[in-house]
Amino acid sequence: MPAVTVFGLGNILMSDDGLGPYVIKVLEAGYEFPPEVEVLDAGTPGLELSTILEDSGALIIVDTVRSDSAPGQVKTYRRDDILKHPPAQRITPHDPGLKETLLVLELQGETPPEVFVVGVVPASVEYGVGLSDDVRAAVPAAVAAIVDELARLGYAASPRDPPAEPEIWWERGP
Repeated sequence: MPAVTVFGLGNILMSDDGLGPYVIKVLEAGYEFPPEVEVLDAGTPGLELSTILEDSGALIIVDTVRSDSAPGQVKTYRRDDILKHPPAQRITPHDPGLKETLLVLELQGETPPEVFVVGVVPASVEYGVGLSDDVRAAVPAAVAAIVDELARLGYAASPRDPPAEPEIWWERGP
């Protein structure tokens, strides 16, 4: 079991909802991680998120978040921030249900020791491939927040020199 898992959540076919996988690809291209850190594109797990997160060490999750803030704003949350309000109604089967998952894990006595969410407010989650300009501009700040959190947890990422080109395969043309 890794000490820290960085999960990118999102659907690459739903415009800005593809933020999580996009950030994971940028992280992998720009940084090397200690062996205790696992970096994963978790896609759109829906209700099975609890099986993905159970028995995890510290979690860092990157995803789009609902907020009244402007598109492209980066928001960070800790587990207590997430759990201080009751769960909202699930709008689609792809909603990751993070709050519900954390509550289930808590009831099972399997709560991760640390949960940190890096969220970006989307401009669009309609069908389409590629991030909006506002969300794409937020990617460096989201990456920096993840790298800073890893360092805070004692698992510093090392910048690649030179960085590789991110493998954003879904944005390439035929």
